[in-house]
Amino acid sequence: MPCCGAGGQRGVTRDGFPGRARTAGTFLGLCPSGLLASNPLWQSRGSSSVSSGGRFRCPSCRHEVVLDRHGVYGLQRNLLVENIIDIYKQESSRPLHPKAEQQLMCEEHEDEKINIYCLSCEVPTCSLCKVFGAHKDCEVAPLPNIYKRQKSDLSDGIALLVAGNDRIQAIITQMEEICKTIEENGRRQKQHLSQRFDALCSTLEERKKELLQCISREQEERVARVRALIRQYGQHLESSSKLVESAIQAMEEPQMAAYLLLALPGRITDMSKVSMSSRPEPGYEKMDHFSVNVDYLAEMLRTIEFQTGAWGCPRHRGEQGDADTEEDKPEGPDVLDGAEGE
Repeated sequence: MPCCGAGGQRGVTRDGFPGRARTAGTFLGLCPSGLLASNPLWQSRGSSSVSSGGRFRCPSCRHEVVLDRHGVYGLQRNLLVENIIDIYKQESSRPLHPKAEQQLMCEEHEDEKINIYCLSCEVPTCSLCKVFGAHKDCEVAPLPNIYKRQKSDLSDGIALLVAGNDRIQAIITQMEEICKTIEENGRRQKQHLSQRFDALCSTLEERKKELLQCISREQEERVARVRALIRQYGQHLESSSKLVESAIQAMEEPQMAAYLLLALPGRITDMSKVSMSSRPEPGYEKMDHFSVNVDYLAEMLRTIEFQTGAWGCPRHRGEQGDADTEEDKPEGPDVLDGAEGE
C-alpha cells in the first residue's frame, strides 16, 4: 500500500491503511501519523521527513508528497494490496490442519508401533515383543486381519443384541398387559364378591372382609412379582441398550488397537446369554378362582371359602382346622416358583 504518490501504484486500503505495490513486491506501512508517533527520530528530524504544509516523505522511496485535508484517505486506492490483505485475513481465519493420526506405540519398546495381535494372550503388541519379548512363544496374526474379523463379529453381535432387545421389549409390554388384566380381573371379582355379600345379613360382614383381603393380597402378590420381573427385564434392557451404543461407537473407532482393547464381542456374547425364562406362565393373570356359591345354608356361612381355594386365603378355622385331608384341599392353578414366599 503506498503512503505517498511515488514508487509504483499507491493508495489506501479499505481498512484505512496506506500501502504501496512495487514491482519487486508489496510494502505495507503505517499511516503517516502512526509513523511519526512510533518513531521519535522522524519527529526530531524536522523538515528532513515532514515539512510544513502537511508534507510527508515516504520512508521507502523517500519521495515527498503533500497530504491535503483528507489525509491518507485522499490517496489513490490500491486494489492489489487490498486483495492481498483480504487473502491474508481469509488464510488467518482458517483452522489449523488437524494433527496426523497418532499410531499406538508399544509400552515395552517405545519406538515400535503396535502392528500384530497375540492370539494366545489376546492383546495387540509389536513385532519386537514377538521376536524378543514376552510374546516370543505365542501365536500371532496381523493386526488388520484380527481387526476385520472382530469388527465383523461385533457387527453380528450388535444385530443379535438388537433383536434380543426387541424380544425383551415385547416381553415387557406383554407383562404390562398382564398387570393391567390382573388388576382389572381383581377389581371385577371384588365387585362381584361385594354384591353377593351385600345381599346377605350382617353375619357375613366379617367373613366378607377376610375374603376381600384374600383377593387383595393375591392381587398384590401377583402384581408385585410381575413388576419385579419388569424391573429386572428393564435393567437388562437398559444395560443392553448402553452396550449397543458403545458397540456402535466402537464401530467408528479408526484405531485398530484401541478398538481391540475394548473387547466388545465378549461382552455382547455374555449379555445375549442372559436367561429370559422367568416369565409368568399363561393364565397367571386370571382371577376367576375368587368366586363363591351363596346358595349354601346360613349355618355354613362362617366357613365359606372360594370354590377353587384361592392362593393365600386362610383355611377353615375352628373344629375343621385339624380335619382337613389331602382330598379336602381344593385344586388350583400351579404356583410359580417362589410365588408363595414373596
